[in-house]
Amino acid sequence: MKQNTNKYILLLSFSLLGSVLYAQQDTLKQKVDIKSGYLEIKPELPDAIIYTKDSEGQVYIIHEGVEMWCDQAYVYLKDNFVKAYGSVRITQGDTINMSSKYAEYNGNTQFAFASGDVFMKNPQSTLRTDTLYFDRVKQQAYYRSGGTVVDTASTLTSRIGRYYAQSKKYQFLSNVVIKNPKYTVNSAQLDFYSETGGAYLYGKSTIESEESTVYCERGYYDTRNDNGYFVKNSRVDYNNRILYGDSIYFDRNRSFASATNNIRVLDTVNKSIIRGHYAEVYREKDSVFITKRAVAVTLKDQDSIYVHADTLRVTGKPENRVIKGFYRARLFKQGLPGVEPTSGKCDSIFVKQKEGITKLLGNPVLWSGENQMTGDTIHILSNKKTEKLDTLKVFNNAFLVQKDSAGYNQVKGQRLIGLFTNNELDTVNINKNAEVIFYSRNDKQELVGINNTVSSSIQMYLKKQKISGIRFIKKANGKVYPPSQFPSNARQLPGFIWRGDERLMKKEDLFKGKPRPVLPKIKGIPLPEDEGEFFEDIPEDELVIPEASKLLPKDLRVNPDDPKLMTRKAEEDNGKIINDSIPKKKASEN
Repeated sequence: MKQNTNKYILLLSFSLLGSVLYAQQDTLKQKVDIKSGYLEIKPELPDAIIYTKDSEGQVYIIHEGVEMWCDQAYVYLKDNFVKAYGSVRITQGDTINMSSKYAEYNGNTQFAFASGDVFMKNPQSTLRTDTLYFDRVKQQAYYRSGGTVVDTASTLTSRIGRYYAQSKKYQFLSNVVIKNPKYTVNSAQLDFYSETGGAYLYGKSTIESEESTVYCERGYYDTRNDNGYFVKNSRVDYNNRILYGDSIYFDRNRSFASATNNIRVLDTVNKSIIRGHYAEVYREKDSVFITKRAVAVTLKDQDSIYVHADTLRVTGKPENRVIKGFYRARLFKQGLPGVEPTSGKCDSIFVKQKEGITKLLGNPVLWSGENQMTGDTIHILSNKKTEKLDTLKVFNNAFLVQKDSAGYNQVKGQRLIGLFTNNELDTVNINKNAEVIFYSRNDKQELVGINNTVSSSIQMYLKKQKISGIRFIKKANGKVYPPSQFPSNARQLPGFIWRGDERLMKKEDLFKGKPRPVLPKIKGIPLPEDEGEFFEDIPEDELVIPEASKLLPKDLRVNPDDPKLMTRKAEEDNGKIINDSIPKKKASEN
């Protein structure tokens, strides 16, 4: 009986001992664990146990997935706190690999602080800074004394930075700069994803290189593939061209940019601008393609010339620009006050700025003052020095018509040559097989006869855009008929057509009869979600800071002078409209 009792007591003792050991083991899981190092106890530091590296290697400490190596460690068991000195290295799986001269770690709050040549590495990038805070609970690192991130393609610097370990995202504030051999990025706020190399730009931002400058206040740039998407006051400067648009796609490797909605392409050399709702610019080819209500505007002699077509293409170096308009092309020039504008229509249009020539091709018609001119092809030449209209040429089946209250003044022939003075047509020559029907009037503007004459060539003089005189060269036959003796069915020359109802009287008529294009919805770039401050607003007396720590309460506070993070919540609070879509590829796919 006594033997059985002893066995029972022994089993109970082992059971109790096992329970105690298990409980101690469970408690130790929460404590920092020193795995190696030479142990030393100093009477003057009764709360600390000192571990120094030995012949086998550095001091090695672990805590819940965090590993630490250093030359010397002061371990405060009561506070579950470690201060590490000399060649410090801290790792957490494959998310954090950090080295520094000094570090401290609080096992109770899982908060680390490192200083002195801090170097943090992940698979795609490295961070260098002077001081770094790391919160294991949030899985975030933070610096505010300036830092440099080196990526596979670029170097990023900023005064304030935050790293999100789970998403592998850097968030930079204040004087953010990306240095790349090809370009430099400056931004007020920038989010950078180290796995992909994608950078989201917020606030006033530029991407500058020798060939171009991109500006935006919201954008995305792929730093490894050198392309991006920009919205909100975005533009691309190509030395002598500036591209504006609601959204812009930019590809550096192809020297290409495309823009969508409310497009403007400004030619700073030739004082011209192209508008529309979709554009493509090829810098190396000096080529611009624009469509969807496309119109090119050129400033001439304090007046503007408008060229519109379904599609416009501008090519050539600045000193030799060529504008080509395809399909339903139109031309408009306002002219002097009190004078009817010059305008035209054709299937396609060709403008060579260096030579000052404009060609209307395919069923062209041109209106100048009181005159309607048609033919197979129409050329308009400008004086290259004064930039005023100089000469008009109509080739094959040339026809000039003026409307009269009694009918139509008409002159036709093989070719028409017109001369301008101060942008007004004042002399017209019709050559080869010329024929005229002209309603003659006296000084009181009373109709006195109808002139129907055939001649080898006819010269007409105009005053204030109206025919004031006619001169016949090698007159063949014809005469002035009394109005009552000239048959009504003979009052229109063969090939006559009146297109006055098509005439453009104001610049808005460039789009007359054409439906407004359906514009795509621009894919925006939202601001980041508000993830709160890195340092929480905790009363000073509630902050858990071990007495041995180098940190002071002010070190764990948000600096009120630091720039505020632009977030989605802040934008909503300001009553601004947000588009939540993120660009997938490029604007040209809209």
